[in-house]
Amino acid sequence: MTDDVFGTAGIRERVLAGWAAAPVRFREDANAEEELALGGYVDRLVIELAQNAADAATRAGTPGRVLYEFRANTLVVANTGAPLDADGVESLATLRASAKRDERVASSVGRFGVGFSAVLAVTDEPVVMSRTGGVRFSKADTAAAIADLGSASLDTELRRRDGQVPVLRLPFATEGEPPAGYDTAVILPLRDEAAADLVRRLLTEADDALLLALPGLERIEIETDDTHRILENAADRWHIHRAAGTFTTVEREHLLADRPTEERTRPTWSVVWALPRSPLTELPPVVHAPTPTDEPFSLPALLLATFPLDSTRRHVATGPLTDRLVREAATSYGELLRQRAENRDDVLPLVPTGLAAGALDRMLRDEILRVLPSIPILSAVDGTMLQPSEAVVVDGADEAFNEVLAPLVPGLIHARREDRFALDALQVRRLELAEVVDQLGGEAPPGWWRTLYAGLSTMVTDPLIRESLGTLPVPLADGRLVRGARGLLLPGPEIPVDTLAAFGEYGVRVVHPDAVDPVLERLGAIPATPRSLLEDGAVRAAVEHSADADDPDAIAHAVLSLVAADPTQAEGLWWLSDLVLRDADGELVPANALVVEGSDAQAVLDADEVASIAGDVLDRYGLPALEAVGVLASLGVVGASDVALDRLPEALQDLDGIEDWAHDVAPDGSRYGATIGELEAIRDLDWITDDSWPKALQILGSEPELRRALVTQVRVVGPDDRPLGVPSYAAWWIREHVLLDDGEPLAGRADPDAEPVLATFLDEAPAWTAGLDPEVRTAVGLVRDVGDLDADGIGLVLDRLADPEREVDEASILRLWNRLGTLALFPGAPPAQVRVLDTDGRGTRVTDADGAMVVDGPMWVQRDDLGGFVVGSGAAADGLSDLFDVPLAQEVAEGKINGEGTAADVPAIVRELVPEVPATWWEHEELTVDGVEVSWWVDADGVPHAATFDGLAKALAWAAGRWDRRHVIRAVLNEPDRSVELLVDAVYD
Repeated sequence: MTDDVFGTAGIRERVLAGWAAAPVRFREDANAEEELALGGYVDRLVIELAQNAADAATRAGTPGRVLYEFRANTLVVANTGAPLDADGVESLATLRASAKRDERVASSVGRFGVGFSAVLAVTDEPVVMSRTGGVRFSKADTAAAIADLGSASLDTELRRRDGQVPVLRLPFATEGEPPAGYDTAVILPLRDEAAADLVRRLLTEADDALLLALPGLERIEIETDDTHRILENAADRWHIHRAAGTFTTVEREHLLADRPTEERTRPTWSVVWALPRSPLTELPPVVHAPTPTDEPFSLPALLLATFPLDSTRRHVATGPLTDRLVREAATSYGELLRQRAENRDDVLPLVPTGLAAGALDRMLRDEILRVLPSIPILSAVDGTMLQPSEAVVVDGADEAFNEVLAPLVPGLIHARREDRFALDALQVRRLELAEVVDQLGGEAPPGWWRTLYAGLSTMVTDPLIRESLGTLPVPLADGRLVRGARGLLLPGPEIPVDTLAAFGEYGVRVVHPDAVDPVLERLGAIPATPRSLLEDGAVRAAVEHSADADDPDAIAHAVLSLVAADPTQAEGLWWLSDLVLRDADGELVPANALVVEGSDAQAVLDADEVASIAGDVLDRYGLPALEAVGVLASLGVVGASDVALDRLPEALQDLDGIEDWAHDVAPDGSRYGATIGELEAIRDLDWITDDSWPKALQILGSEPELRRALVTQVRVVGPDDRPLGVPSYAAWWIREHVLLDDGEPLAGRADPDAEPVLATFLDEAPAWTAGLDPEVRTAVGLVRDVGDLDADGIGLVLDRLADPEREVDEASILRLWNRLGTLALFPGAPPAQVRVLDTDGRGTRVTDADGAMVVDGPMWVQRDDLGGFVVGSGAAADGLSDLFDVPLAQEVAEGKINGEGTAADVPAIVRELVPEVPATWWEHEELTVDGVEVSWWVDADGVPHAATFDGLAKALAWAAGRWDRRHVIRAVLNEPDRSVELLVDAVYD
């Protein structure tokens, strides 16, 4: 028989007697137990048994250990600590009457005396074995005990409940021992497979929260058929902060007034916060009190606190005790964050943001956000710890820039974009980047500013931040500090920055070289080359006003230093020639009026117009730099692109006679709409002395740039987009202005290599022109052939050609006519007299124009009745007719053949030699045309007529369009025996 060491029989007797005396008590107990088993404790089996084990360890004053072993459809939960005693058995068998109420267990977790009822969710036959004895509960035995009472009322109630009885009200003594090494074991034979599934799930969900909620436990071991887990050393996986206290008597009266009587005897409280060390750790989304509740929780931490619970044991009860614990939890959370911040952990992700998950969560978040601003949890850029109320964030600033700003902005902290909501929740003061930029200034050296700019390197990719930096101070090379980088010039290593101060008063803004950083370019500064600086409008203003400047030498030094760095950078900047420089006498003279001592320029230019550059200036900056600004060692060239003839650019407007040139070369005499793509012009031609032109032209022909500007025709495009080649400005100017000793122009004279027949009609060029380049001679107006003649030259030739005193032989006049007939340019008025061939073909004579005609075919030469002949062929004949304003022969005579001839076949040998000849010709005893006797003729239909063999040869050749074969035809007609010889020769034609 089993020893009843815990007095279970007495407990059963008292309970059964009460039920028998008042069956309603049975009903109450059954309902209360069922409500707990099916409601508040349905899934709290593992937690409640662990809680009992923790309390047992606390009572024993030893570290607690608990084992969950699930095998053969039975769960065994063994623990160390104080063993089961009579009070404990009575507590197990009594609803809502915990035995944990004396001073020894004041810190126990169990508070309500109902936790063991959680076993009823999985079993009807729970057993508790302890080294002091055992006790069991049984649904079947309880029902049997009720039946043995013989109470009709109880029997009726039992039937109404379908046999459902309060299992835990009747304990039964039992025998057995807990597993070795443990003091107590709870044995739960599971009711069914659903109960087994629940146990498996609950054991799987068991985690570190048990150890954190139950500090009396140091080890939890879980064994099933397929798993073995041990939970211990939670501090290795969590940052833990614990807080606890005891309410004073006065506090107890206020805080616990609305709590049940037995709770009012517990004046202690505790709060535990735990932060996972691993970011992969999953957090339960509920508050623990200290075991899990159904109160949702949104902070990334685990909270376990002795919150009062409502009757469901699932929710925290409202009231002053909860309010007090919320404040204690918030204070404790702030302390936890302070500790982590001192350890240099990032605590901003732990700051509550967003929406609360529930009423209690909102209370906790609000209180935490009230506490945190006064706790030093933020690390300043300088490394000190700051309260959020002392901290400052510069919007848009990154880590590198914050490092630079730290000395200037007290309390500055690093802030990432993702921290924005947390910082707002902490009420951290925000400064706009533009506001901070506006406050920057002072006497910092340029190198400090460069460090500042370098700190912006990763920020300026954002357009909004670039806009905020619009007033960023920038030190300049001249010592000024200006706001805004846009438009500033960033000097490269080739720029002599020390020379640029002279431009300051004119508005040149060059960044100090020690402050230069690529960030400034992203903010709108412009990389400066010597070219970009020289193109700056302020530099031009300084140059153009250099004669009136307080220190013109400083401006000259600045400009020449830039140019000397790379003289090619000054190309096209014609206005640099306005820069005043010192001449050999120390006077200030514009660069375009200075020459190099002993140079070609000095040799040919008027000494009254130019002066010699000072020797020390030449030595200091070098000839290339001086030439680039307009000082002449030789003659100079200015150029322009996209020139409109009606709006000549400034670069050309100082050229002597340039407007007249533009008018002369304009298509159809109109400058409007006419353009030139590229124009190069030689300057200072009007300063060349009269006696220096031989040397000047030698210079122009020997230097490539000068030669090109002289001899290359300019391509003018008219409004109709048709191009026209015209003389260069230099060629035009020389032709218009250069006079020889006799006061006559150089242009229009015979070139040393002119055609002899043409040369006889032109004035002779000076002997020194023979040493000039042929293209130069042509450009300046010397005439080599008829095509070189201008309108005036053609008129002169025609006038002299009509001079009766001149002797002109037949060969010369024929060559001259051939060239004159190809002219496209005619003088203004035709000549009144014309030189023609004598009718007998043995000389030339001069006749009135109305007595001359142009013969454009050889048969007309036979017509001595028509007057004087001007001989030409094809287009040249038409040209001569237009040039002399005389008619063609066929316009004067009808050319009609008188009488009829006899048709004859053209000899086969002739047709073989010249296949183009017609097959038939007309033979005449006497051939007359318009009543004048001739030897041959070709009529309007192309039919040849002849009265002689010589005439037949010419008629056949002309009719065939092979005038060049007339001699061959005549030979075969006159000497038929030479046919074979002529055929052999024809093979090689």
